Amino acid sequence: MRLLRRCTRIFILSLLAISVFTPVFLLSFRLKHLNSDASRDFVEDLSILKHRIDAQGNSAVQQEKVEGLKGPHLVVYRDENDRLDKAENVNLQQNNGTTYRGEEKTQRNLSEQKVSSFREKEKSRPKGVQHSRSIQSHSRRPLDEKVKEMKDKVIRAKAYLSFAPPGSNSHFVKEIKLRIKELERAMGDVTKDSSLSRRAIQKMKAMDGTLLKAGRIYPGGSAMVNTLRTMTYNAEEQLRSQRVQTSFLVQLAARTTPKGLHCLSMRLTTEYFALQPEERELPNQHKLQDPDLYHFAVFSDNVLTCSVVVNSTVSTARDPEKIVFHIVTDSLNLPAMSMWFLMNPPGKAIVQIQSIDSFEWLSSKYKEDQQKKRKGLDPRYTSALNHLRFYLPDIFPSVNKIVFLDHDVVVQKDLTRLFHVNIKGKVNGAVETCVEGEPSFRRMDMFINFTDPMVATRFDRNTCTWAFGMNIFDLKEWRKQNLTALYHKYLELGSERPLIKAGSLPIGWMTFYKYTHALDRRWHLLGLGYDSGVARAEIEQAAVVHYDGVMKPWLDIGIQKYKPYWKKHVSYEHPFMQQCNIQA
Repeated sequence: MRLLRRCTRIFILSLLAISVFTPVFLLSFRLKHLNSDASRDFVEDLSILKHRIDAQGNSAVQQEKVEGLKGPHLVVYRDENDRLDKAENVNLQQNNGTTYRGEEKTQRNLSEQKVSSFREKEKSRPKGVQHSRSIQSHSRRPLDEKVKEMKDKVIRAKAYLSFAPPGSNSHFVKEIKLRIKELERAMGDVTKDSSLSRRAIQKMKAMDGTLLKAGRIYPGGSAMVNTLRTMTYNAEEQLRSQRVQTSFLVQLAARTTPKGLHCLSMRLTTEYFALQPEERELPNQHKLQDPDLYHFAVFSDNVLTCSVVVNSTVSTARDPEKIVFHIVTDSLNLPAMSMWFLMNPPGKAIVQIQSIDSFEWLSSKYKEDQQKKRKGLDPRYTSALNHLRFYLPDIFPSVNKIVFLDHDVVVQKDLTRLFHVNIKGKVNGAVETCVEGEPSFRRMDMFINFTDPMVATRFDRNTCTWAFGMNIFDLKEWRKQNLTALYHKYLELGSERPLIKAGSLPIGWMTFYKYTHALDRRWHLLGLGYDSGVARAEIEQAAVVHYDGVMKPWLDIGIQKYKPYWKKHVSYEHPFMQQCNIQA
């Protein structure tokens, strides 16, 4: 009996244990499977979420690159795919405009300020200069429009080509590669629309069809191409802004007198006034008007540059004792100029120093001319010494031939031979500057207003231009043709209406029109003040090298590799040069 009860209890406890632990076991088993499925689904959800986040991140990066950038005005670069992706482009522009509105507004305000300041400058600018600017911009604006459009299409085609899978050799890839190759070959090195062939225009039309097809194959590619174009445009704008700033600083440096030159002028002036009046006379002044001698003229207010011109001319001359140098400066620099040549006589050559203020016959006439020039020309070019060259027959009434040199030249060969060159009855012998493609190229309509009826009637815009800086003038023929009066006539017309751009060169072209004889190009080499690509062989062959431009050899901004040709004629060992810290 007792055993039966024990077995019954054990059985009941077993049933209770089964009834309790079986649901727990079943529940844990079910939860285990449920957790594995959920975790798998959760991992899948994470991968999808990660993919979306990466995609959004990439999109955000792309947007971050272009947000705040100002796109170009697509006048030239018309996009054939705009009508296919108009909605997408609108969304892109809206996204780009949400974050950097403040910067865009600042850029817009800055651009408006620049435009308004430019307009104010243009209003305050003399009419002649405004008109010359408009002439140039109007004549140059359409020159490279097609060329830019072709280059843009090549860039777009290459962008679409980058969308294709690596190693793809599909029909479309072959076609777009062929179009790129054909268009690049058709363009070559052309920079102007006038130089484009009919074949290049045809290849551009073929490229249009290929780009239209690319826009359909890659419907989202147009937005990317536009983004890249916008980034390129803004990079070019920054580059243009930097170039403008660099140009301004270079111009400022070119107009600034170095401290050493100012010091030298002061030291020489002090020494000059310490001399007795009879000690201030230069030797051999009685030979100044001898027509049998070789006469040279330099008009400048820079002591050091005049000394280089004189020293280089005398050192290369076969008969230096027959050379007469006529230097004309202003009254402020006359003492310093005179003292330098008293202390440093140029061998056997004769030097005359004159002040422009000593020309009594010029005083009243020049004041009237200055008023006219200020009305029509840039004040930078109204220097008295700059326009004094048109009065050479009046300044030297006894001289029949004279070589006029700018103060930024170096003479490398005997220039007395130039007096024996036959200029065939002309007044001016000069080197021409009408070879298109060269840095020294000039065309008459770049500086002269050919929309004026008088100019269009009297002058041919295709006439070859020439350079000042080294010229041989037949003063006898000049007086016979009365060209100084002709200069006054054009100067007066220029004060009444816009005829020429500022400077003495355009009015020189007009004054000596049909009175100029072309000299051999080896007599006068231009460009050492702005062109760093002048060949050494050309420099060594030239009789005169000209540092025209703003990069003068006595300035820090001068082109270093050309400075030795100028420095070898400077007396750096002079005590005043050392005291003023003027070093090689």
